[in-house]
Amino acid sequence: MKFGVQISRWRTGIPDIVQWVADEGDDLGIDSAWTSESYGGEAFTPLAWMAAKTTRMRLGTGIVAMPARTPAATAMAAMTLDHISGGRVILGLGVSGQKVAEGWYGQSFGKPLTRTREYVDVVRQAIRRTEPLHYEGDYYQVPPAGSTARGLLCYMHPLRQEVPILLGSQGPKNIALSAEIADGMVTGLFAPKASSWYEKQLNTGFERAGFSSRKPGFEVAAIVDVRCGRTISEAAEPLRPTMAFYIAKMGLPGKNYYYDTFARLGFQELCERVARTYNDDGAEAAAALIPDEMIESIALVGPPDKIQSDLKAWDDSVVDLMVLRGPDEDIKTVLREALA
Repeated sequence: MKFGVQISRWRTGIPDIVQWVADEGDDLGIDSAWTSESYGGEAFTPLAWMAAKTTRMRLGTGIVAMPARTPAATAMAAMTLDHISGGRVILGLGVSGQKVAEGWYGQSFGKPLTRTREYVDVVRQAIRRTEPLHYEGDYYQVPPAGSTARGLLCYMHPLRQEVPILLGSQGPKNIALSAEIADGMVTGLFAPKASSWYEKQLNTGFERAGFSSRKPGFEVAAIVDVRCGRTISEAAEPLRPTMAFYIAKMGLPGKNYYYDTFARLGFQELCERVARTYNDDGAEAAAALIPDEMIESIALVGPPDKIQSDLKAWDDSVVDLMVLRGPDEDIKTVLREALA
């Protein structure tokens, strides 16, 4: 199992974990530093800073939002960062959610699978730099329809013509798409006990791509919350409001992949109660319904020695890389022991 650290998504200032990863990450054996974005800080700038502070760690976006940039702009950022870092970039892409795509970026959400397929096509064509950029799709046209301009060839030569692309994937169709067209996937709320379900969706995509088994080099990265505490219940407490929000408010009615994730884990009836309670009685009442078992299924919670024991289930799963997020000291505690 490889380990990464989520270094972004801060709200009021840069957390100490960012400097710690820069100072100790290479020597400790941390595989990668990861950033993400939605409607706050953007993802590429912290990685450029981290590239200057490290020499070995990979630098991953998990994920950058497709509505935030044209595919060509994303390709430019990835190629630039790849040069700065000496070829350590992992480009994680995601369509974001409809609320963020339309309410922040001002972009129509549309058909996410079609948009993703086209976006990846254009990014790859731009980075490979084998011919002037030209694409005719439903969402992306380069040059645009009716234009008299010609497609351009990027004047900067890429350090690598094949920058690994991972797709942010939570639902079954997107997981299969990642296996079909990408080099890996980034997922959240992964539960080791559901590993066989993920493997089934991935195999669907591998078969579409012409592989009878797992695609060579394909990587599954999971964003995993970490909370240390004297007991499981104590450690899980700060995560209850987040889980309730995921279940009740992420996505739109009937299109909440986080809700579906917990339902597949056997919490269907509870999810219905949480969503109903959140709407009727508020966030605090809904959070009180979240049991330890639910949080323990998708997060590392409890005493440090218990967490180290829990890592075996993750190591036996389809996940190759655990990207840890949480309080600084909790991440340090878990990583120092796990990488010792």
